[in-house]
Amino acid sequence: MATDDALIAHLNGETGQIGWEELQRHFARGVVVRVAPGLDLVAVAATLVRDDKAAVSAWLETGQVARAESADAKRWHKQQSRFWAVVAAPWVLVQEIE
Repeated sequence: MATDDALIAHLNGETGQIGWEELQRHFARGVVVRVAPGLDLVAVAATLVRDDKAAVSAWLETGQVARAESADAKRWHKQQSRFWAVVAAPWVLVQEIE
């Protein structure tokens, strides 16, 4: 599907590395979503943009995708973590770089 390919290409172009310093303002706004290391960050973002409720619900149930919490922020701050990030408005999806 051409529109799906275009969406993936767009999201790939918007993906980049970010440090905790840059991410914390988004965390303060409550828009950071953490994505488990085993998932494809861009595919998750595309699924959110397409509003695929079944897939998103499954990830939320298993904890593979979750809104970042205070415990995450404290750990990220302590470790000065770095992330792969992509915006799927209004969300900022992140995967910690280990």
